[in-house]
Amino acid sequence: MDAIALRLGPGPRVGYAPRMREDADEELMCRYAAGDARAFEVLYDRWRGPLYRYFLRHGGAESVAADLYQGCWEKVIRGRDRFEPGTPFRAWLFRVAHNHRVDHYRRVRPEQPLTAEPEAPDEAGPGHDLDGDQQRDRLRAAVLALPADQRDAMLLKLEGDLGLDEIAIATGVGRETVKSRLRYATRKLKEVLANDTR
Repeated sequence: MDAIALRLGPGPRVGYAPRMREDADEELMCRYAAGDARAFEVLYDRWRGPLYRYFLRHGGAESVAADLYQGCWEKVIRGRDRFEPGTPFRAWLFRVAHNHRVDHYRRVRPEQPLTAEPEAPDEAGPGHDLDGDQQRDRLRAAVLALPADQRDAMLLKLEGDLGLDEIAIATGVGRETVKSRLRYATRKLKEVLANDTR
């Protein structure tokens, strides 16, 4: 899994340790539901990168990912009263995102096969690691080639940093189904990466 855990592109990852000193997402969501707009701003700042990358990594155009991203936050805002205390916020957030994405693609079938999205250049200097860039591009392409349910589970893990139970909540399937999807996805991605090193 180490090779697969390569970051799929630029942008900050959400680290758990620094957040332990801050208010919990669940507490912030409850405060937001009670009318604390600042609590929403903190949640938005924490989750905007992972949520946007989740949509972007599913292979749609940047404009589609941006629309899905904005629509998801609108659903979070409208659904704030439906958040149940005790529910892991990130699982709830990515459940909203997953359902929003599925609903979108049920209404609008993609006319073209999914392709790797264009990447903004890394902030590295002129001598940055081309092999690393090429490997990330191959990994992104391999993720896009996964069956939709495996790709979704893998992106929830990599971009949302969700655990098995949280992915199960987000996708509405059982924990064992999530384990199976991740196992198959991991095997396929490892095969792609192994073939790249030959």
